Amino acid sequence: MVQALINLNENTNRILNMIKAKYDLKDKSEAVEFVIEEFIEERGEPELRPEWIKKMKARQKQPTVKIGTLENFRKRYGLR
Repeated sequence: MVQALINLNENTNRILNMIKAKYDLKDKSEAVEFVIEEFIEERGEPELRPEWIKKMKARQKQPTVKIGTLENFRKRYGLR
């Protein structure tokens, strides 16, 4: 586990205290972890989001396309 000393403004400190109380967390460290986990769940990396996983599963079902040579690749995708 990593330890960090952070500076919080009054409003942020108040919000962390509210989160700590609302979710019955032991300390502000748990409150910070909770907030970060919620952020990741909502806005995190696309591969962590359920809609991204659903999209990739749909793409898995699509047939693959063999291209073969660089010339065939260019021809298929309209490249020079």
